[in-house]
Amino acid sequence: MIRNSLAALSCLWIIVFSIPSHAELTVDVTLGVENSIPIAIVPFGGPQGGSDENLASIIAADLARSGRFKVLPESQMLERPSTPEQVQFTTWKTLGQDNLGIGRVRQTGTDRYEAQFELFDAVRGTQLANSSLPYTTAESRKTAHRIADIIYKQLTGEDGAFASRIAYVTVSPGSGLNDRRYTLQVADADGFNPQAIVNSPEPIMSPAWSPDGKKIAYVSFENKRPAIFIQTLSSREREKVSELPGINGAPAWSPDGTQLALTLSKDGNPEIYVMDLTHRSLRRVTDHFAIDTEPAWSRDGKQLVFTSDRGGKPQLYSVASTGGQPQRITFEGDYNARGAFSPDGKSLAMVHGNGGDYRIAVLDMASKQLRVLTPGSLDESPSFAPNGSMILYASQNGERAGLSTLSSNGKVREGLRIKAGEAGEAREPAWSP
Repeated sequence: MIRNSLAALSCLWIIVFSIPSHAELTVDVTLGVENSIPIAIVPFGGPQGGSDENLASIIAADLARSGRFKVLPESQMLERPSTPEQVQFTTWKTLGQDNLGIGRVRQTGTDRYEAQFELFDAVRGTQLANSSLPYTTAESRKTAHRIADIIYKQLTGEDGAFASRIAYVTVSPGSGLNDRRYTLQVADADGFNPQAIVNSPEPIMSPAWSPDGKKIAYVSFENKRPAIFIQTLSSREREKVSELPGINGAPAWSPDGTQLALTLSKDGNPEIYVMDLTHRSLRRVTDHFAIDTEPAWSRDGKQLVFTSDRGGKPQLYSVASTGGQPQRITFEGDYNARGAFSPDGKSLAMVHGNGGDYRIAVLDMASKQLRVLTPGSLDESPSFAPNGSMILYASQNGERAGLSTLSSNGKVREGLRIKAGEAGEAREPAWSP
């Protein structure tokens, strides 16, 4: 996937499988939710530990974005208890709330705070969970995300993903027409607290998280030719793992973190290879005159899904990670690309093109049923949350563009608060494990 700013690149696989777009970033409006869990998160009492927002508003936004909860607006709350003794359950039942979260923050030292939180079944009047989380000013938002994860786990039985992170590439304009700055960013899952990992006047593409969340592989054109790097986030140390003649692109980690699938054209045609990261040895997986790219590992590491135009148009194929005869797995529409497996391996998200529109779709791997989830005309780069509840993707709607999250049930879509400059772009998002 690529935008107009990279259209001049000569790499054929990028050009063939590209969707052009350019616009300013924005924030979409959350769509309505049906059959979701009613919950009220009351503003926390006490100092908030340096956060510009009350912890409760961060928690509420997390839950709403998941598509599993219907969060009561603060303006509709009839009371604002912060301790269990202040709770009147009749009030919340009258408001139609099945669940209630309250909390308070106290300062425990210089730049030290503690958030105390309780979750109640408002119908039965019983406590479901409570927690006490110490944190510093810099950790205030992370603490709110952790509380949201506790609520999500308690009420759905599934792990939350609000305390995870996302990676993406921003493109900021410079003073000249062709003067741009590319930056690989890592941020909280809601788009806040962005940290620049690497920046360059040349394109950066295809960030991919290691399974342990400690490293990111990506493609950089900083030497005027594509190379694949692996960078350790804690130390900022990085290592170039591939700069062979031709294309070096689309890195994807194996589930055990010992191998990297990638696209290379060292032998003249873009093919899928697997690199052993210990010995840097290469194993060729595909062998066809078509363009094969964008590999994605199955959760057991036995299969690779990739994009190929061997049937005339870009479609998704599956092949054993050790090599073999690929099998086509997508047939609806005239374009299916950028496959991404759900954490349980049961679904495959992709960019689905039909009639000139490019939308995010999900394929059920067992039934082969395809569901188109987004209404946009230029959506790309889907990536599942580590619990499978949401999909992160790049989107454009008219003159509005940026990164969005989509609940996996397709009921909620929301833009992320990502700032890349007045005329900047954000692209190629990837959700951490």
